Amino acid sequence: MRIKLDENIPSAVREHLSSRGHDVHGVVDEGLTGAPDERVWTAAQDEARFLVTQDLDFSDRRAFTPGSHAGILLVRLRSPSRRAVAAHVIALFDAEDVERWAGCFVVATDRKLRIRKPK
Repeated sequence: MRIKLDENIPSAVREHLSSRGHDVHGVVDEGLTGAPDERVWTAAQDEARFLVTQDLDFSDRRAFTPGSHAGILLVRLRSPSRRAVAAHVIALFDAEDVERWAGCFVVATDRKLRIRKPK
């Protein structure tokens, strides 16, 4: 899977996902740290990459309608320490068939995983 990690996703996630065969780019590695969300979004979509983020600016399903993009995983943990976020994202990618998330709007919380598929 082609993935773009937002700057709020720990680098340990990149290392783990890359070791599992995913093609992972990070906003930090591309010099987009602090860039406006629109620029991060455009970069992800221009490269057809699934965006992994904690940024609530990407939470509006109407603005990011499933099927109109490569996919989004929005991570929303109650205690989002870097360690907790890394562990949660890694566990999701290890346990789930993430390839089926292409084009979907996915929200991962401490208790739930909601997948909004294209219509």
